[in-house]
Amino acid sequence: MRRARPVPAAALLASALLAPAAAVAHTATPAARGWAGPEPWMLLPMLTAAGVYALGYVRLRRRSEHGRTELAQRAQRFALGLTVLAGATLSPLHALGARSFTAHMAEHELIMLAAAPLLVWSRPLGVMLWAFPAGARQGLAAVGRSPGGSGTWRTLTDPWLATALQSAALWIWHLPSLFDRALGGEGWHGAQHLAFFVTALLFWSAMLGPRRNVWVSAACLFATSMATGALGAFMALSESPWYQPYAALGLAAFGLSPAEDQQLAGVLMWVPGGLFHDLVAIALLAPQLRNTPVREAPDA
Repeated sequence: MRRARPVPAAALLASALLAPAAAVAHTATPAARGWAGPEPWMLLPMLTAAGVYALGYVRLRRRSEHGRTELAQRAQRFALGLTVLAGATLSPLHALGARSFTAHMAEHELIMLAAAPLLVWSRPLGVMLWAFPAGARQGLAAVGRSPGGSGTWRTLTDPWLATALQSAALWIWHLPSLFDRALGGEGWHGAQHLAFFVTALLFWSAMLGPRRNVWVSAACLFATSMATGALGAFMALSESPWYQPYAALGLAAFGLSPAEDQQLAGVLMWVPGGLFHDLVAIALLAPQLRNTPVREAPDA
């Protein structure tokens, strides 16, 4: 069985899972009402992605005499990643983010540090292609193998560029002017989530992809840990709230003041977020370090 290159994976996943939701992202104003169930336009894209994957999985499994165990493991990762994404964006946590910066930060962390790497690790594109008729499947695979398609993918998943894009998205979208717009406008908030999700897909594709250089990936992960940690530290150490919609609440969720809510959100980005990147870097480096021969010191 020939495997198509995963060139448009980030674009396919992002459009299938979040693009339709971008236009109807949750109302993130202080007056937002309590959770009334998942928004249909957020739920439907994920159900569609799950359906496409399930159909492709069934068809591919029937044709595969070998590698069924690996295929099942990949399916489990995809299901877990999609479940985490749904839990972050379709649960009460999504609505709570309108009243608590900490909840908003937790949603972003789940999208970028759990859902995105799990989806990338599952390598879903090859499976999802099998949901399409033969002609469409071959056409999509041809696009992936074309010089333009493969070249674009290699450029976007260059580890240093992908690291820079994700860090830029984090810092730029957390500027008070843009973040306030995201809190006050559905379209802006959808664009924010889409930027975080797409850059996270590119980043983890570079870190976990088959073309990765372990040492470069580890360096990028450590650099990302410092970049996100610095942003989180600034938030955690600030004594005044940065974002007016949260400041206007006076008293945020959990009985915290807006400043305390921001500090807790900053700690969430600073410590668990930074630590996660460090642990992945160490996990990538561990096999290399174990296989490095130890030279004995010469006798005096």
